[in-house]
This record gives sequence, C-alpha cells and structure tokens, in this order.
Amino acid sequence: MPEQRSKPGNPSSSSHRATTPTEVSADDFVITRVIDAPRSVVFKAWIDPTQLARWWGPHMISRTDCVLDVRRGGAYSIVMHGPNGEAYPCKGTFLEVAEPERLVMLMDCSGHSKEWHDQIRKNLGTHRARDESNPAGMLVQTVTFEDLGSKTRLTVRTQFESVSIRDAMLKMGMNDGWSQSLERLNQLVAKH
Repeated sequence: MPEQRSKPGNPSSSSHRATTPTEVSADDFVITRVIDAPRSVVFKAWIDPTQLARWWGPHMISRTDCVLDVRRGGAYSIVMHGPNGEAYPCKGTFLEVAEPERLVMLMDCSGHSKEWHDQIRKNLGTHRARDESNPAGMLVQTVTFEDLGSKTRLTVRTQFESVSIRDAMLKMGMNDGWSQSLERLNQLVAKH
C-alpha cells in the first residue's frame, strides 16, 4: 500500500519521517553531494548563522543575512540579496534538529518579490489562483548528513505541495541554485 502523504505544511505529517533517498515521492526535489569535511563540520555550517551566510545561495547572491534559532519549533529567517539589491527572503521553523544527522525545516518564500511570484504563476499555468499570495506553497526541507569519515554525504530533499510546483521551481533554476550553494558550502568547509 502506498504511503499516505499530507501537505508539506503539516508538521505532524508522516512524510517528515520519510527522508532517505529511496523514499522520495514524485513531488520532491533531491540533491546529494559528497562534501570534503567531516559531518560535524558540515552540520555546524548549516546551524551557525555566520557560516550559513557565507555559502547559502547561488553565485549571483551578493550577501545573505541569517537569523537562526536552531531547535525544534525555533524560527529562522534567511534573506539573500542579489547583485541589483533585490531581496529574496525565506522564513520558517525547524521541525526537527537531530545533531549531527538531520535537520527538517518548514520553508515559506512568500516574502519574495511580486516578479518572482509572477514567474511561479506563469510556470504553473492555471494550477494556482492569480491572487494566490504564496504560489510556491509551503515547502519542507530535510537535510541529512551521512558520516563518511573525513567526508560527508549531504542530501537536501525539498517536498512541494504538488509536482507542478516542483516543476515550476525547477524551470526557474532550483537545481542550479542548489548546485552552486553546495559548491560554496564545500569550498567553505573544505578549509576546516
């Protein structure tokens, strides 16, 4: 029998417990990289706001501001700034913090610009209402840190409310953005 999935915004959802790459559903985005640093170092780069600000976001991001309350139920705010000064804020709460193995975060990108939301709507077609204030919906991000000794296998899994929202985000460059972010993370922690 297939697993029952509830919307990503529901913290009691059983889908938050299904985080291994073999349990990925059709509306998920998953990216995995081997990072050149031990797991404790990589995990710290995710929970220390100073370090997170140095690697979060693609190459075109000029500055990232972070406020993190890393505990179950704790809030966070991450604001990326593009080269033209455009702000890309996201906020949410930590649903699970299991140091140094796993982080689960609810993510809300509703603070992004009208143009960004319009691009999501365009890529979605008629799947969401025109007046929808958050066309990307709520996302659940699960990050796992697998100990490989002097290296770490990092897996970032993002759950979307639908396949169409996931596909809209992919059209906007989500894969490239995460690839560049993880490249920056690797450069930061490889110096440990």
